[in-house]
Amino acid sequence: MRSALTGIGTALAVAAVLTGCGGGDGGAAKGPEGLTAAEACGGFAEDAAAATALKAILGGERFEDDLSKPEKALDRLREDAAAPWADSYRPQPVRYCGLQAAGEASKDLGIEVNAVGKGPYLGPELAGSVTSYATGVEAFSSSALGKLYFSCRLKAPAHPIVVETAVQGPAGAEETDTEQRTRLITLANAAARDVSAKLGCEGDGLVTGVPTPAAKSS
Repeated sequence: MRSALTGIGTALAVAAVLTGCGGGDGGAAKGPEGLTAAEACGGFAEDAAAATALKAILGGERFEDDLSKPEKALDRLREDAAAPWADSYRPQPVRYCGLQAAGEASKDLGIEVNAVGKGPYLGPELAGSVTSYATGVEAFSSSALGKLYFSCRLKAPAHPIVVETAVQGPAGAEETDTEQRTRLITLANAAARDVSAKLGCEGDGLVTGVPTPAAKSS
């Protein structure tokens, strides 16, 4: 009898050890939570420059979606390109991409796209407080908000439009942080290239990688 009880006890002990090693779920290990840069918002930030900028801005390797509506944004731009424009026509921006650092809701980033009228888009009152970049029609950024404008020629009967891509980063960056400005405009440029490719735009003037600061006019 004692031998039988000892055998049962040993079997239970072995089973407990095996269960502990397997985590109680058959040994399946959980992968890291959240999206990678290549997975976020349809993969607009999959290239090295955009992925590096995204990770630096949100301070992590993984991200959570925050009310992204890429298809709605693209559909709105297609509608705007087909619609007759008048002075009173004011298309509303649509949230193309929203991201948060995984597990850190206070670190967030939003990208909106919108069809706009002819520029210039940077007024003289803001020119001294932002950095301008050489990509698209016009591009500039502070340490909190970057804006990029590119032209999009679509096949008839659609008419050419100018698309504004606006990127708003987390609060708290120093106003004079030029590196943060470049990160924001890099993401704006990556998102603009993604939008342009999916719409089939011609002549967008967008560069690859990291846009360079534009030469200041004398």
